[in-house]
Amino acid sequence: MPDEPHSSLELERAIDAVAASYDGPEEINNLASAALPNRRAVVEAFDHLRPVLFMGFYSSRGLNRHNLRHGIAEHLYPAVEGLTEQVRRALAYERDAGRDPGREPPDAIARAVVLRLVHRLPELRRVLNTDVLAAFDGDPAARSIEEVVFSYPSIVALTAHRLAHVLWRESVPMIPRILSEHAHALTGIDIHAGATIGERFFIDHGTGVVVGETSVLGRNVKLYQGVTLGALSTRRGTDGCCGGQRHPTLEDGVTVYAGATILGGTTVVGAGSVIGANVWLTHSVPPGSRIAGRGRDGEEAAW
Repeated sequence: MPDEPHSSLELERAIDAVAASYDGPEEINNLASAALPNRRAVVEAFDHLRPVLFMGFYSSRGLNRHNLRHGIAEHLYPAVEGLTEQVRRALAYERDAGRDPGREPPDAIARAVVLRLVHRLPELRRVLNTDVLAAFDGDPAARSIEEVVFSYPSIVALTAHRLAHVLWRESVPMIPRILSEHAHALTGIDIHAGATIGERFFIDHGTGVVVGETSVLGRNVKLYQGVTLGALSTRRGTDGCCGGQRHPTLEDGVTVYAGATILGGTTVVGAGSVIGANVWLTHSVPPGSRIAGRGRDGEEAAW
């Protein structure tokens, strides 16, 4: 057994060294943690909002029209309280850092933003219902709507995305990314909160899917596992990095099979097109295209 006083002394020395490392110039040496949003509190708010969107699937007791309102209130009150505080923190931190001076007090903006979000919940429920139906209609392995809601990672990812996108459009800093990265950790599906996604969106299997910030997806788009909708340039400060659209557009009814990579803000995949597995695409294709990799002559093959 090691000598306990000696071990304690070594531990104290290690603590001193770690504390001293915070005196350096590194950007991660920020000690204003009390002012930053709390990730756990954001996730807790999401965990209250998700049952509101799917009450019949997450309630621990029987529901009917007589007790439904009470059940919704049980989740919405803590969700609004928690999320408002975290949005306030995010706005205040950005203001104090000089990145967003703002004109109104952060607490007033936060309350208004979160109230607008909760007033949009009925519409978000309608859109999520189309996503659930797209999964059920698009996957012969699905046995019921209930199975889709309970077990499909795309529904978890889209629930987080639909909420995060509202906050993103409200210019709320940090919170939308916390929500999207929480869903990413749960599902392996990485959808940036800024991506614009139409109704009836389905990601089959889902693992390894990446949808970049400025991606624009129409209605009835279907992606398989390992698909990347990315940017051609990923370095901050390079031409086109941080202004305008950097990620592709997929028009209505596009299907992209496993492992395909579609890059670039000027890349438009026309309506009804099918992009085959493992295709690398960096230019637009017209509606109705069928792209299946490259043939022996190096040209894109079609079917």
